[in-house]
Amino acid sequence: MRHFTSVEALIDAAAHGVLDRLPARGISGAAIEFLVFGLKQGWACLFGGAMLALIMATKFWWPDHAWLARYDFLFLAALTIQLAMLAFKLETWSEAKVILVFHVVGTIMEIFKTSAGSWIYPEEAFFRIGGVPLFSGFMYAAVGSYLARVSRIFDMRYTRYPPLWATALLAAAIYVNFFAHHFTVDIRYGLFAATAILYFRTTVHYRVFRFRHRMPLLLGFLLVSLFIWFAENIGTWSRAWIYPNQNEGWAPVSIQKLGAWYLLMIISFVLVTLVHRPRTMDEIEPKAAPQSV
Repeated sequence: MRHFTSVEALIDAAAHGVLDRLPARGISGAAIEFLVFGLKQGWACLFGGAMLALIMATKFWWPDHAWLARYDFLFLAALTIQLAMLAFKLETWSEAKVILVFHVVGTIMEIFKTSAGSWIYPEEAFFRIGGVPLFSGFMYAAVGSYLARVSRIFDMRYTRYPPLWATALLAAAIYVNFFAHHFTVDIRYGLFAATAILYFRTTVHYRVFRFRHRMPLLLGFLLVSLFIWFAENIGTWSRAWIYPNQNEGWAPVSIQKLGAWYLLMIISFVLVTLVHRPRTMDEIEPKAAPQSV
């Protein structure tokens, strides 16, 4: 299948060998569809899940006086995971390129934001630029990796998708505002409105197992942003990075950060569309049966 790598195609064929014999209708069929949805989501989160697991593990078990700093270990581990995903054909080279772009975009923003005091990295590191350890860029790469992988694993198609040039302008405006609002007026609410106007009529259609389902794309954006916000709470709890109000002790990340992740995720999504160009429902095989979520 065109939306799987060669390794993923083998896994998919093996899974079908088991799942195709299971009930297709009723509660059992719905439960199987839900199970496959969870498994595919977990597979799409492979890079981000591995990074989050390493962040949590090193929170508990990293020696205080180890010869290798915790942040440096996370950087080298993230680099190893990324290379392994390419070597074992779990990620395509085209996806890796756009993930690298988002990695660079995120690191530049990190350098600026830490210098402005928006958040800090409280531990020492050798692999760093200014106050930013290099592992941090991989956290942005994890978002890009998820969006790229989920797009093809679920064979996503769209109806009434906006022009790519308009989405690119929106992503550029969002990125500029992350810097400019420190010096001028913050236009994030205008950007929220622009996002709503641009994607309001867009529906994403995705195949789980036997059926296609559909969802408003804006709802999908919100759910992904909420998931990232939860992950950020885990990251700050482990003191991989902290906000100023968490310096004396951990506190939940402000719900206002959900909006920032929502906008940042739009940038990543637009970058991914440069690799996985949004396809329409007209390109779907006739036997696909649309189902509502």
